[in-house]
Amino acid sequence: MIRDLALGLRLAVGGGRMSGAALLRLAMTAFGIALAVAVLLPAAAVHHLVGAQAERKAAITQVTEPRAGVAPLLAYNWYASVGDEFVKVTAVAATGPSSPVPPGLSRLPAPGELAVSPELAAKLAGPEGGSLKAQLPGHVVDRISREGVSGAGDLAAFYGVPAAQIEAEGADGRKVYAFGRPYTGLGLSAVVLGVILPIAAVLLLPLLIFVTTASRMGAAQRERRLAALRLLGLDSPQVKRIAAAESLVGAGIGLAAGIGFFALLRTFVADILPFGLRIFPEDLVPSWPFVVVIVLLVPGLAVGSALFGLRRTIVEPLGVVRQGKPVRRRMWWRWALTTIGVVFLAATLAFDRGDGDTPAALALAVGSVFLLVGVAALLPWLVERLVERLHGGSPSWQLAIRRLQLDSGTASRVVSGLVVVLAGTILIQGVITSLGSGSDQQVTPDGVAAAPVQVQTTAEHEGEVRELVSAVPGVTGTHPVRNLSFRTGKGEESYGVVGDCVALKVLANIGACSDGDVFYLATASARTAPAGRVQLQGHSRAGAVNGPEWTVPGTARVVRSDDTARGGQNLLVTPGALGGLALPASSVAVYVSGTGDPQALTDDVARAVQPLAWNATTTKSDYLGDFRARDQRMVESFRAVLITASLFVLAVAAMSLLMLSIEQISERRRPLAALSAAGVPIGVLARGALWQTAIPVVVGVVLAVAAGLGLTAPILRLADRPMIVDVPVLLALAGTTVVAVLLVTALTMPLLRQVTRLDTLRSE
Repeated sequence: MIRDLALGLRLAVGGGRMSGAALLRLAMTAFGIALAVAVLLPAAAVHHLVGAQAERKAAITQVTEPRAGVAPLLAYNWYASVGDEFVKVTAVAATGPSSPVPPGLSRLPAPGELAVSPELAAKLAGPEGGSLKAQLPGHVVDRISREGVSGAGDLAAFYGVPAAQIEAEGADGRKVYAFGRPYTGLGLSAVVLGVILPIAAVLLLPLLIFVTTASRMGAAQRERRLAALRLLGLDSPQVKRIAAAESLVGAGIGLAAGIGFFALLRTFVADILPFGLRIFPEDLVPSWPFVVVIVLLVPGLAVGSALFGLRRTIVEPLGVVRQGKPVRRRMWWRWALTTIGVVFLAATLAFDRGDGDTPAALALAVGSVFLLVGVAALLPWLVERLVERLHGGSPSWQLAIRRLQLDSGTASRVVSGLVVVLAGTILIQGVITSLGSGSDQQVTPDGVAAAPVQVQTTAEHEGEVRELVSAVPGVTGTHPVRNLSFRTGKGEESYGVVGDCVALKVLANIGACSDGDVFYLATASARTAPAGRVQLQGHSRAGAVNGPEWTVPGTARVVRSDDTARGGQNLLVTPGALGGLALPASSVAVYVSGTGDPQALTDDVARAVQPLAWNATTTKSDYLGDFRARDQRMVESFRAVLITASLFVLAVAAMSLLMLSIEQISERRRPLAALSAAGVPIGVLARGALWQTAIPVVVGVVLAVAAGLGLTAPILRLADRPMIVDVPVLLALAGTTVVAVLLVTALTMPLLRQVTRLDTLRSE
């Protein structure tokens, strides 16, 4: 057995003299396996990555249950915002020498000191560092280590304050006696695994097809070598061992290259992830059971594919004989998979529009997976039936059709992976486009430009905030609004604000305004303002605070709610309409008007109120506009990632088709040379190769578009959104597919010219 394996290894590299064909065969096999390993290893590391983040999150959880002999650590959390990002700031103060220290810190920051996470430190040193520093109190003296944050992208900081400052907050402050809760694992449910695992398998299908195609490259030459070995006296089991050893060489090289590429990828993975995601490279470690499976599975797949290719070939001492015409494909199980998917998707029609309950979601997930797999299984059968019914045409067309009639399965299997991924891409693109267009597009009120800065504070600190802000250069006025509830005697409740006209115009396009006016923002569910007597109620950190009663005037003007920049407030009241009533304590938003750049004004105001720490947080008045811009960027990034993934899969499928074309030309070089010698132009043979590649691809793309659109419709129905087809994406995918087919044909031209030379026929 050892001698058989050693002989196979020698034959894989040309028996001591590496020929061009042997080198190409070895390189393509190694490349296919390296690509598969380089994708599978990061996928195998996701479980460890998520688990490491969850474990650190459990380790930094605050424990508030009293513990004997431990002086509690006083803590107070709040969030500082810059644009569409939030920084979690935790004020800490020790009450004794035994007070716990948060993980990731060697000591507690002293009053006025700040310890920041790695990602926050990087942002402070970046272009937006000035705005971030304006929002954060104190000065940075320390950095939180990896053990103190759950993820590499966490924006967090610890701020040292005197203990009395947190004690003044009463119940809002926390007494922390330790850090860390037991880690109980990820706990993925069976439903989640049932959805994730089939999708992951479907996404990896093109790579596995590429590996099998690469490992079977040069099958005709391998079979002739094996026939020569049979002539020397080797039996059939020995021949199979030699064939397996030949495949192991490329598998071993590809495995080593894939592991090396993964190791290189880990060094800069944090800089290439989409959507602004950040991870610690140390967390991207594949679990050893998955590594063992990959190391055994991928080479085993290559070896198994090579041996599987011999199943219908008889290797005899005097030649190689293939066992007749391929068996006609069975269709029942292919249609069964597709039918199951259609039945589950049709079952979603039993649910009302907009019903996203678990049964509907499960039916949708199961139906989607079965339909995608069923469509991939249908492709070889459909291509076989299609070419059976095609007759006549140009000589190049007849050559392609006849070749597909003899063997259409190999090309169809290569395209099947492309069909599944393209259908999934069309599905997600359609959902993103339709959901984005169907969402409410709020309009930024015109008054935001007049008062571009907002300071969120409390009634107790309102006067201090206005005094500090008024001293900022460029500030021309401060306009506070109180957030209140208006409760009727029937228990109905409306939310609103009380403020001057400048502040109210920041919230909505209310038009003309004077002191004493009342405005109501109508919604689809509430189009009329509350009438009669209502009780004013404030909301502060101490809870709800009841105030006096007030009669809503019948002259309240109704304003469309889509003209507002923020939801939640329906009733906008000017102070004059209240007739001098004393307002209950509540949260206060102070809108600041001024001159100059809005961002610069925001930073200056934030620096002015820094001494108040969590009692005054500063943002731009149009902060929702930043979130809308962020959401749009996320959608565009997601779309770009999907297109990139689709192009990657298309490239893998194109490489598989290229190897398949090279293999078929090499195997048919004798009849091709005979056709050329008989006077058939090289252009006819080239066009025949083009049609032979294009027919399965075109059928596959049509199936992918149909399946993608068919899956999008029930999803959007359950989401109660209109269906909008992203035509540019469909055209881009179709155009790229055409280009790929043309490129594959062009790359096979040199080999086609070589095998059709007369001296090639003479050597045969």
